[in-house]
Amino acid sequence: MNFWSAFVYLILTWTFIQGLLYSISRAKNSSKKLPPGPKPLPILGNLLLLGDRPHKSLAELAKIHGPLMSLKLGQVTSIVVSSSAMAKQVLQTHDQYLSNRTVPDAIRALDHHTVGLPWIPVSPLWRNQRKICNTQLFANKMLDANQNLRRKKVEQLLELVHKSSLSGEAVDFGRAAFTTTLNLLSNTIFSIDLADPSSKMAREFKEMVHNIMIEAGKPNLGDCFPLLRKIDPNGRRRRMTKYFGKIIDLVETIVQQRLELRKSTESATKNDVLDTLLTITEENSEELNKNQLYHFILVLFVAGSDTASSTFQWAMAELLHNPEVLSKAQLELNEVIGKGNHVEESDITRLPYLQAIIKETFRMHPAVPLLLPRKAESDVEIEGSTVPKGAQVLVNAWAIGRDPSTWDDPNSFKPERFLGSLLDVRGRNFELIPFGAGRRICPGLPLAMRMLHLMLGSLIHSFVWKLEDGVTPENMNMDDKFVLTLEMAKPLRAIPIPIP
Repeated sequence: MNFWSAFVYLILTWTFIQGLLYSISRAKNSSKKLPPGPKPLPILGNLLLLGDRPHKSLAELAKIHGPLMSLKLGQVTSIVVSSSAMAKQVLQTHDQYLSNRTVPDAIRALDHHTVGLPWIPVSPLWRNQRKICNTQLFANKMLDANQNLRRKKVEQLLELVHKSSLSGEAVDFGRAAFTTTLNLLSNTIFSIDLADPSSKMAREFKEMVHNIMIEAGKPNLGDCFPLLRKIDPNGRRRRMTKYFGKIIDLVETIVQQRLELRKSTESATKNDVLDTLLTITEENSEELNKNQLYHFILVLFVAGSDTASSTFQWAMAELLHNPEVLSKAQLELNEVIGKGNHVEESDITRLPYLQAIIKETFRMHPAVPLLLPRKAESDVEIEGSTVPKGAQVLVNAWAIGRDPSTWDDPNSFKPERFLGSLLDVRGRNFELIPFGAGRRICPGLPLAMRMLHLMLGSLIHSFVWKLEDGVTPENMNMDDKFVLTLEMAKPLRAIPIPIP
């Protein structure tokens, strides 16, 4: 038998096995009333309906099949949630049974899914890591204590932008925000700047984080056909192993240097997050061991830097796309802060229009448009339909944020809709859930809210912005592209002009 005959034979055998498994699965679920959804094709199911922007494709399908919809993505039963009412059912009412994760095969690189906070199941390890986030990293008391650090990082951002204004060069908002956020995190955790804005390390780290998001978010045959995971047909787990490994090697080097300092003298203690985490690993390795520590820090850097920079870039894009909104924001800043004065975190509560801009950005451009996938640990009944055990559950935060039954003129950027509104993004209002909700809500929410308001307020209070290369607000490219996060299809660039 020659190579091609053997290849065709294997394909036919595999197709037969997949079809058999599909028939068994279908018979098993026949007594359960699945939510409505499009009719699946043999083998492929509904995969061809997703396209390269699944958040939009699924939103269109939900208009036909409803806000609780079932699809077959290869051999995987997927339930898609597209309304605030259904999101409340999943993220609050039945949160206990829908809190664990469907893990993309790429995330299994270096066994990250067994130790990485966003992916591990609800367990003592998960509770320990959440506790560290809530008490050591993102508690208001801790954030208040290091707000001068954030002020310093934003001042460095303003200095960088000022240099661009003197030379007439455009600012790449995504890169500037990424570097600022990365250095804020590295100072909070390690007491060092991890990346100079113009350094090779900053560019390489940003590229690695971007690649991680691509590998985790792009379609993968291993996710749709579990039998193929062993051979990693798209190579995503193999590439993710390289990206994870590079970041963990960097983290391990910094940790080892700190351990040597701690051994040499007690005065070397810096009282930062790393010292706290090392003390925990030394006193109780069952609560957090070295390997868990490395993956914990990996999550903080990757998730924190990418989502914050993405949201900031979208906020600036919407302001430049809607000059009247930008003018109102600058007027509020002038009246409350005063020309020439710095924006402080303590000022945020006195800037309702700036807060409304951030909320409106979250509504239209949630950083993770499908949130992270959940998994049903048992059959769950919702509105007369069954979410079967083992099903993947996707919450389309993008569709919920543009639901016309909830929002007037949902595709227009109108921060005014939030003025006087009690809606917030902290998981209590399911119309607006960019950070998720329930026990799996993003623990970094408090830091993200402080950083986004401070960065955005500072840049629009200190500079007038001019689009480059003849681009006008009317013809700006506002298209998005889907990786795991929602990025601008074309990076935003604009020329700063200091406000006299």
